[in-house]
Amino acid sequence: MFGLGTVEVLILAVIVIALLAVGFAAMRAGARPAGPLAWRSPGLLPPVSADLQHRVRDLYAEGKKIEAIKVIREQTGLGLTEAKDLADALASGRPLPVAPGHARPDLASRVRELKAAGRGEQAVFLVRGETGMGQAEAERFVEAIDVADAGGGAGGGGA
Repeated sequence: MFGLGTVEVLILAVIVIALLAVGFAAMRAGARPAGPLAWRSPGLLPPVSADLQHRVRDLYAEGKKIEAIKVIREQTGLGLTEAKDLADALASGRPLPVAPGHARPDLASRVRELKAAGRGEQAVFLVRGETGMGQAEAERFVEAIDVADAGGGAGGGGA
């Protein structure tokens, strides 16, 4: 039909069977399809909205810890252990967890870097997402951060 001989048809059949075998093996191994977390570096959390943070805290206050973990898993795609650690941190007011060896600079340092790069709106978004602050409060926080120390210098403010 397409001018393929017996050898070519056999080669194509072997390739198709091999691809199917690899796909089934991945499914049996529990491989997750690429999704919203495919971009995420190991140890870094996906964005956690202020609404999600408030909902988790409310569920914990109502004694619904398992439901809070389920909500986190549904909205972030995190695994059970990561979701539990995140839920515990949110409920207790601790900083959001990161994997060992993946520590990141504190919030003020990251805001300072964003401001120095001229990305003030992103800095406000970052503050709102990590603290649950409202827009005006986050803007005041970002405005209060001095960009003069963006390089991490210990010196005073720049004049």
